[in-house]
Amino acid sequence: MSRRHSSLARLAAPVAFLLAVTVAVLIVRSALKSDDEATGPTTARETVPATTSRTSTRPGRTTRSPRARFYEIQPGDTLETVAAKFDTSVEQLLVLNPEVDPVALGIGERIRVK
Repeated sequence: MSRRHSSLARLAAPVAFLLAVTVAVLIVRSALKSDDEATGPTTARETVPATTSRTSTRPGRTTRSPRARFYEIQPGDTLETVAAKFDTSVEQLLVLNPEVDPVALGIGERIRVK
């Protein structure tokens, strides 16, 4: 009997721990969702600088280079969702923003998208 009780306790402790962690994650997640719903839906904010740069291709001729486009990170954004919004790839976003940590985007952080 003592041996069976010991075996049952060995199994019950990890199961109880996993159950407690799962409940805690669900509580935190529901609280975060409630905060998002309370603030209302977020809309994408895109900013474009007022100045454009000009490059010279031939003497006496100037052409406009493509305007850089920036995006302000919103809650819930990932590089994948931003790339999808602007029809580009995560790799291209990382090339345009080498200082960006792809796993730690900050809300309000401006990144270049084009």
